[in-house]
Amino acid sequence: MNRFGFYDFKWFEKTPTSPQALKCKITDLIFSSWNARCRVENINPETGEYRIVLQGTIDWGNWNTTDSTK
Repeated sequence: MNRFGFYDFKWFEKTPTSPQALKCKITDLIFSSWNARCRVENINPETGEYRIVLQGTIDWGNWNTTDSTK
């Protein structure tokens, strides 16, 4: 399993990205966290657009500080 690193947060700002790539990166983040929660902020039934907020705490013992985004 890949560990989510400090510099991986920059990856989320890249657009566009595939749903599969996003799923993998979010999975790495969740499994590298002590806790995580999700809140649906907004959903538009007419357009299908949604906004979801993911919040958690990274497991500092397994924190990867190498920049894998280069």
